[in-house]
This record gives sequence, C-alpha cells and structure tokens, in this order.
Amino acid sequence: MREGDTVKIGDEEFEVLSVYTRAQAIEDGVLIDVTNLAPDLVQNAGIKLHVAMTSEVWDEYVEVPEGVIGQDWKGRLWDILYLFQVQARRAKASEILFQLYARNDNRRPRLVTLKAVCGPDDAGKPCLTILTPAQD
Repeated sequence: MREGDTVKIGDEEFEVLSVYTRAQAIEDGVLIDVTNLAPDLVQNAGIKLHVAMTSEVWDEYVEVPEGVIGQDWKGRLWDILYLFQVQARRAKASEILFQLYARNDNRRPRLVTLKAVCGPDDAGKPCLTILTPAQD
C-alpha cells in the first residue's frame, strides 16, 4: 500500500493519505530490528522470518534494568525467541500469544504475556513482530 492508492472498505473507496513503513519504524526506534542485532539467536531459535519487536517490549523484557544481577540482554532475548518458537510450532494463526517469566528486579520473576504477529514486510514478504498484547 502506498500513498495515493485507493482502498475499498465495504462499498466505499478511500484514498491512502499516509503510510508508515516497517523500515521507518525501525529507523525511528519504534521497532527494534532483532534479526540484525542478534542474527545468531534468531537462527538458533529456528526462526526463519525477519524479526522485530516494539521498543516497549525491548525496554521492558530485553534490556536489563539497572541493579539487576544474573541477567544479560542476550539471555533475555533468547528466552523470548525460544518461547515464541515453542508456541508457534503449535499455532495455526498469524497472531499468537505466548508467555515467559521475566525478572526486572532481584526478586522472583513474574509471568508475562507477549504477542507475536506474522504479516507482510514493506516488500510483501512474511515477517514477525513481537509486541505487548495491548499493542497493534
């Protein structure tokens, strides 16, 4: 979809006024390009699609909060990618919810739910986006 295209919804047609691409979202920092940051983790998790995640997910569940011991960002990212992949093998939909334990302090980890959506990238190829359940 490009600016100026016509989109039909029901019986009505609308002109596309603006488009915000995946590449722009990555450039702006709205999405984090996981495949380029950690290609080894994506590959080892058995994920064949390009992977990005929202900055909210990255900040909350990948970045290690100051003062938290025994954690590193690669281990936290691995947990997300691996547990996504486990759930995805059983899924039949393009959008799934999956859970993992995350520890953002030096106490007990808490169970969190994330969402993964498989959809087209800017070129129309399948890609994966990991986000919070409240995000679109």
